[in-house]
Amino acid sequence: MPELPAPRIRAARPEDDGELALLDRLTWSPLHAVMPEPRPPYPPFFSERHSPEDCLVAELDGRLAGYVHLGFPTPLDSNRHVRQIQGLAVAEGARGRGVGRALVRAAVEEARLRGARRVTLRVLGHNTPARALYAAEGFTVEGILPEEFLLDGTYVDDVFMGRFL
Repeated sequence: MPELPAPRIRAARPEDDGELALLDRLTWSPLHAVMPEPRPPYPPFFSERHSPEDCLVAELDGRLAGYVHLGFPTPLDSNRHVRQIQGLAVAEGARGRGVGRALVRAAVEEARLRGARRVTLRVLGHNTPARALYAAEGFTVEGILPEEFLLDGTYVDDVFMGRFL
């Protein structure tokens, strides 16, 4: 069986905004989203909180296949040594091809290059595939906020994970 090409990871560019915004809407799911399903008018993908410099994208077959946001968990100087994965999405047609894993690895490496000592993230307790991916990439559960979110009538845990670099 021929090996599928690996995703190409690159820094996001301002001109990726429209395509990333569409990808974000297409990948919305109650499995990982705490915000309501997006409705028009749709906001731009990049914002004051997440600029292109804070985003890595994956390309497969010359098309955007996913993204990861890497930001600061707080605005405090005393917390600047920590980076946080603040969003990860993979296009439906690209799942199972290593895109999510490549994005997580790239985010960890980018955090390291930016001088971070730790990378953290938050994931919903029922998002078993994401939790397994993060655990396989060295993240451990550091805390659980039980029933932190009420989603579609069900209380869902918020799981805090992290790893040292």
